[in-house]
Amino acid sequence: MSSEVRHEPRACDGALTRAFGFLGKRWNGVLMATLMYGPAGFAELKRAVPGISDSVLSDRLVELAGAGLVERLVEPGPPVGVSYRLTADGEALWPSLDAITAWGRDHLPSGD
Repeated sequence: MSSEVRHEPRACDGALTRAFGFLGKRWNGVLMATLMYGPAGFAELKRAVPGISDSVLSDRLVELAGAGLVERLVEPGPPVGVSYRLTADGEALWPSLDAITAWGRDHLPSGD
């Protein structure tokens, strides 16, 4: 019998894995951060997130809404208007997204 102390292998917290899996999916975190500044329509989001296609933007908004982080608002017209805003659960991410933004600004190359 060995007197050696055995440690369990390091494991990442499951909640952190789920959070990065969801927010790390291309565009999800960026869209969330963009909506932190208030509701926005589809075209406004498309302009704010260069490089995202219409179909991917639509898919991501549906995904974010399905997760309860974004709400789709339909304003009766005419003309009918559709915008997206963060729910309370989505707004709860603000401190984390703000901290990640500051970290990126301070520690990652700008890519300009």
